Amino acid sequence: MRQFVRARRRTAWAGVAIAVAVAAGLGTWATGTWPFDGRDTYCWGAWEEDSGPEFLSSEAERTSEETAPTAERPRGRCTVALHAEDVGSDGEKNVDTTEIRVGYGPAPEDAARRMTWIGGYLNGRAMPLPDGLPGVTDGKHALLVLPERCDAGDGRPTAVTLDAKAESAWSGGTLPADAGLGDARSVAELLVAAANRGMEGAGCAGAKPLRVVSPVLTLPEEVESYRSPMCRIRGLDLGAAAEDLEYQVGAVTRDLQLCSVRTRPGGDQYFDAVMVAQPRLATLFDGATGSKAPACGWRGTGVFADDYKVVRADCAGRPVTFAMLAPSLRRQTAPHFVAFTNAVTRRVGCVPVAPGGSGR
Repeated sequence: MRQFVRARRRTAWAGVAIAVAVAAGLGTWATGTWPFDGRDTYCWGAWEEDSGPEFLSSEAERTSEETAPTAERPRGRCTVALHAEDVGSDGEKNVDTTEIRVGYGPAPEDAARRMTWIGGYLNGRAMPLPDGLPGVTDGKHALLVLPERCDAGDGRPTAVTLDAKAESAWSGGTLPADAGLGDARSVAELLVAAANRGMEGAGCAGAKPLRVVSPVLTLPEEVESYRSPMCRIRGLDLGAAAEDLEYQVGAVTRDLQLCSVRTRPGGDQYFDAVMVAQPRLATLFDGATGSKAPACGWRGTGVFADDYKVVRADCAGRPVTFAMLAPSLRRQTAPHFVAFTNAVTRRVGCVPVAPGGSGR
């Protein structure tokens, strides 16, 4: 019954929000421009109350905190939090909480910390942003790398990130809930609107704001079990451990390939396999790939650390970055990384980066 009531409430909020958005002119919030009419705005003026997504509905009980980026301090953050309570017919109280966080600033300086940060966005559920925008979204998290003019003084790329977390709690426990962001396209628009406002504040906005015009690609498949080759990559053999694992294949394009392996069902990270060739997105790995080959026989430059492996090499005439993020596996990932890089280089038609790999 509680789920039914919440679903009806969400539907009502969504209906009100959509009606208001249509009346005000759909899409204006996605460009970072507003017909200011006294309604509350959030994230440096990027989002307006009743502009579309459910979490911005005027019916929601909402609080916010923010620090806008400036030319003197090109870092910013904003947090929008929602809190709702209802009591069922049995007298049991249910509490729904939602938090949406946006960050603006350069990628972390420390290489290990940066790899962990990247792994929060480049995972098997992430799909590339449309219209050539260098970023990804999985519907709950999103990342966009800003143009070079917004780089930090030491050359690190600046990015805008969005993270959403929602929970429903009652006496029986806590479960994840819908954050009310809408679909992946809506999340991309929220991210780009915040990016436009952030760049304006930091003094690096271009002549035209960034825009989301095309649809966001959908996932090619759902989570699969060990019964198929892991990540659908022949040779990626995890042995007996595979019986307790599931994987999600994300984007598989010429610019991006992602796959996440997790303990079942929907548990902790086992590893994330990543290939990035999109030039601006790949700058996130600058400074983390070292200056020499990561190990004997490997092509390009890279680093094999305890909890991640990364290598960058020329592939069919352009630099490509490969990474495997596995903080729980330590040094056990080398064979998995070999299998992944060999599969990708075969697919895109370039010389293997791993020793002993097959040719084209």
